[in-house]
Amino acid sequence: MAGTPQDCTFDVDGLRYAGLAWGPEDGVPVLALHGWMDHAESFAELAPRLTGCRVVALDLSGQGQSGHRAAHATYNLWDDLPQLVAILDALGWERAVLLGHSRGANIAALMAAAVPERVRGLIALDSLVPEPVEADFVSTLSAFVKDTRKALGRGARRFESVETYAARRQAQGNAEAVAAALATRALRTVDGGVEMTADNRMFASSAAKLRAEDVDAVLRAIRCPVLNVWASEGIISRPKLAEAAKKAPELIADYRSESVAGDHHFHMEPRAAEKIAELVAEFARRV
Repeated sequence: MAGTPQDCTFDVDGLRYAGLAWGPEDGVPVLALHGWMDHAESFAELAPRLTGCRVVALDLSGQGQSGHRAAHATYNLWDDLPQLVAILDALGWERAVLLGHSRGANIAALMAAAVPERVRGLIALDSLVPEPVEADFVSTLSAFVKDTRKALGRGARRFESVETYAARRQAQGNAEAVAAALATRALRTVDGGVEMTADNRMFASSAAKLRAEDVDAVLRAIRCPVLNVWASEGIISRPKLAEAAKKAPELIADYRSESVAGDHHFHMEPRAAEKIAELVAEFARRV
């Protein structure tokens, strides 16, 4: 398994995106989008196993080694979409398979719905669409304004060492190996320790969130084949998310759901990554 990736960067709309690429340049084009507060290296176990695919995994804006959005900009789920289309253009990919994990799967689903002509297939790992909310629009907007102002006034989050950061992720539920793998690209060295590269606004509330009818509309608009792989001990246990996922077979014409043993970051574990790769290989041949 050739696991050493190539570094890649894209300058789009004044914003720098960093990423990692695996596989032959003439392989099946796959754009990989990571989960919240993760980065491109979260695909380091899975991407090399996708034989015959050219996998380009991005650090989404405000995370990993990618640039931060301007002070007046936001980090809603859909904010990266125009730049992602531009990155497809820069890669020379008219149509690509989207591979997303968690928040990245949500972004990929929105992209498949919004610009279906650019997406030939969607692989969603331990998520598919955003969990629908019942909160009223005004309270959500109010939280966004207050959270954003606080975030802009704070410095980057600091830790004594890489190990301290990794231990914090473990305390939040990540396995030891996963926490260690996610630490380095998420941090930079400063006097007295390390600090997170992520934009503080990633911790702020979104300006708006999708209701159940909005989620249904997204699912209904997806035209490409979908492979939805859930972790056996992942986030499908959330009632509202589970309810939304149950509608996918009814609203998406070509939809397949599978379950693989593991927790939310199962694609970073060798055994689960191998199983996911087998499912993806079959899917990629078909699309």
